[in-house]
Amino acid sequence: MENKKSIPPVPAAAELPPEQTADHKPYDDGFAPFFAEIQKKPQYDSARIEKAYSLARSAHEGQFRRSGEPYIMHPVAVAKILFELGMDNECIIGALLHDVVEDTPYDIDYISREFGPEVALLVDGVTKLGQIPLSTREEVQAENIRKMFMAMNRDVRVIIIKLADRLHNMRTAKFWPPYKQREKSLETLEIYAPIAHRLGIRAIKEELEDLAIFYLDPIAYKEIEQNLRLKQVEGERFLADIKAQIRAKLEPIMKNVQITSRVKSVHGIFRKVYIKGKDFEQIFDIYAVRIIVDSMIDCYNALGIVHDMFTPLPGRFKDYISTPKPNMYQSLHTTVLGPGGIPFEIQIRTWDMHRTAEYGIAAHWKYKLGKGGKDSIDNRLEWIHKMLETGEASTNAEDLVRNIKGDLSSDEIFVFTPNGDIKTLPSGATVIDFAYALSLIHI
Repeated sequence: MENKKSIPPVPAAAELPPEQTADHKPYDDGFAPFFAEIQKKPQYDSARIEKAYSLARSAHEGQFRRSGEPYIMHPVAVAKILFELGMDNECIIGALLHDVVEDTPYDIDYISREFGPEVALLVDGVTKLGQIPLSTREEVQAENIRKMFMAMNRDVRVIIIKLADRLHNMRTAKFWPPYKQREKSLETLEIYAPIAHRLGIRAIKEELEDLAIFYLDPIAYKEIEQNLRLKQVEGERFLADIKAQIRAKLEPIMKNVQITSRVKSVHGIFRKVYIKGKDFEQIFDIYAVRIIVDSMIDCYNALGIVHDMFTPLPGRFKDYISTPKPNMYQSLHTTVLGPGGIPFEIQIRTWDMHRTAEYGIAAHWKYKLGKGGKDSIDNRLEWIHKMLETGEASTNAEDLVRNIKGDLSSDEIFVFTPNGDIKTLPSGATVIDFAYALSLIHI
């Protein structure tokens, strides 16, 4: 990185220039209501967050996005996404500053002096490489992904910021030229959505997938939307009736029960219809009901009750409570036949399991420095270390990215070790692969 001189100090809030667009009209960058929510949470250092915002707004003054909006609206939006995930001070500050080093006169050393080495590491991790002698766009992309994964290996918050950054960019992708929409959407499906899945951040994963499909296959996207719209009235009536029936059975015997419903994501339907070749009517989990209860005992009791109420489909029960997924996900899944022979899925979990299911590792971030927390998180991030170890033998960044894409593939199987631990192996793995995985444990 080139030497940056004459860097101005961080401006105080009162010294900030008036908010204005290219047309010199006042604008709302969304920070004020966001900051008001920050101030309600005692765990956040509102003074440091405001200081970061002040620097970001001053640094990005005069910069605009393709939409014509002031650039500062992007880092504020990214910070809001991370706040909704429950991430910590450093992560939110890093989000506000994540484009400062890349696009303004400020450098990493300055960020470190003003906000500390943790924030500097996060900002550096999501900052794209500067002017380097690479011949193709693919090489640049690969080197940036390699850099991001190396930083992610040191601090997983790097990728969580990057996921929020990618999510907001995809939400505003309509302003990109078509070639960039396709390029970023493919990268999103191959890299970022699978990472969100591995980290258990369901809400980001599903939205990234749906947005990517919207640009990669708009015809299929519209067909799925149309099919869902045709079923909307019927589906809403069906789910309301199902929820009322379940509520009438559970609420008299269980406290603090919540029953919600959802329709399967566009990407989830896309995979089954357009990739696996299933008919739309063959998808059994288009409709789903979620039951959230207080305890694990309540989960299994609720399962028994719903199986008495509805006919369970053979082979469609999965117990992710006794056998959690590697991304920490826990829930009971069963598919049953409702009125009129309509199949639907039921998910049953506790409130703690629900928070983990929605936010994954972000839900557990506060435990990182707690008793046993760091080891637990490190164990769950073992796949990152393995990917990087696999790619160390290659000096070619594009080879590394191909390895990463392969490792992030959702086609995987879970195998128990003799000690009861779970190892994740690629689909098609043999006994020899399993033996090799076991040998690595004892090295």
